[in-house]
Amino acid sequence: MTRRAELRAVEFGAPVLLVALWWIVSEAAPRSLYFPPLRDIWAAFRANWLFAGVGTDVVPTLTGIGLGYAVSVVAGIAIGVALGSLPALHDFLHPLIDFCRSLPSSAAVPIFILLVGVGMEMKVAVVTFAALWTVILNTSEAVAGVDPVVTDTSRSYRIGRLDRLLFVTIPAASPQIVVGMRVALNQSIILIIVAEIMVSTHGIGFFLKNAQWHFDLTGMWSGLLLVGVVGYALSRLFLVFERRVLAWHRGLHGKAQP
Repeated sequence: MTRRAELRAVEFGAPVLLVALWWIVSEAAPRSLYFPPLRDIWAAFRANWLFAGVGTDVVPTLTGIGLGYAVSVVAGIAIGVALGSLPALHDFLHPLIDFCRSLPSSAAVPIFILLVGVGMEMKVAVVTFAALWTVILNTSEAVAGVDPVVTDTSRSYRIGRLDRLLFVTIPAASPQIVVGMRVALNQSIILIIVAEIMVSTHGIGFFLKNAQWHFDLTGMWSGLLLVGVVGYALSRLFLVFERRVLAWHRGLHGKAQP
């Protein structure tokens, strides 16, 4: 078995083993109102999400994540490149960025409710606010930390400033930028669930709150299971994107190894 096949077996075998252990223990343990057996949770999961609640709850949540995350990535990379390229601008705006980054994103939900209401706009605004600062900081640090030798070499070949930025600086900074994008994705998933729990009329977070209010604990557990599935699926999709974007980086370092 190759090394890659072994990693795949471990990656998919560990969750299967954990689920099997959960199933066995929950069946053998005394019945509890607060911790239903996995058999009951799976039955509720099928009833709620395969595929009854996809259109009413899953799609709005994924739409909010997608729109807010896209805005945060585009704006964050643009602002981060500007800050990393212009030290004076970085020094001027750094205190403001640190202040905004230190604010708990969940605490800003009431502000966005007052500004844009409780619809999809609020979800997009919350996700954008949660993910934006991570992308900005990682991008600015990555651009500012590009090896000066690379920059000086490209300048000595009289490469234009715009070409130098697009084809030298940003590619060199892209590994750290992608790291920031991955962290921002996790923050987006967390914050949209929090926002939907606090105030929303649809979405996975709303379903969780509604199940809690009606003391539907099995349904609530099925919603939590869905959040984990959604998070895992988005993480896997991002890994595919990362492999494609940074294929040149892995190939370069692979060739550099003895």
